[in-house]
Amino acid sequence: MATQVKKPGTLSAVRQAIGSATAATLEANPAIKRLATDAAQVYFHRDFLTNAECATLIAMIDEGRRPSTLLSRTEDRNFRTSDSCDMDRYSSVIQPIDERVAALLGIQPEHGETMQGQRYAPGQQFRAHHDYFHEGEHYWPKMQQAGGQRTWTAMCYLNEVEEGGATWFPQGGIRVPPRKRMLLIWNNMNPDGSPNEQTLHEGMAVVRGTKYIFTKWFREQPWLQG
Repeated sequence: MATQVKKPGTLSAVRQAIGSATAATLEANPAIKRLATDAAQVYFHRDFLTNAECATLIAMIDEGRRPSTLLSRTEDRNFRTSDSCDMDRYSSVIQPIDERVAALLGIQPEHGETMQGQRYAPGQQFRAHHDYFHEGEHYWPKMQQAGGQRTWTAMCYLNEVEEGGATWFPQGGIRVPPRKRMLLIWNNMNPDGSPNEQTLHEGMAVVRGTKYIFTKWFREQPWLQG
């Protein structure tokens, strides 16, 4: 993840095929709607989770949270100020949700990274960034060995937020306020399989209340090995 102005990466027939197949799966589902922007493929599913599932995930995030980290180097200490929690993908609570996300997108579960929970207290934020990996960054060789490029992102809001905390795509003209149980989904790639710079997005600062979400990223190759 980075905001520096640089060539993000090359086109890819593999990523192109994943993007096309996943978009077709999503658009065939009547419960899923596409947001009105030409900048990227962005979709939402209003009631993906139950209230009980949201409450359970929030409790797990509160119990396991730690300060969020970054792959890219930055001097801005306020760039990402949330807390994060890596979920146990094989737990009786997480595995059904994890696999449900993958099935919704039509992507094999082994391509998905471990689901990550995030907590944003008042004033906390995640400034504008991309979810895909920049191929010129120091971390890229390591990412190539662990499934390669990120393709799709699925992010679910777990609670209502009193004020603030929207997900903003400044180049796409989209600002999505937190809505409990709603899953937001987007393709980080262009139609040709190259990284889409217009998927730059920001977790805007929470003004009042606390925001809880989970995020699941998918890779072009299996992330789970063996």
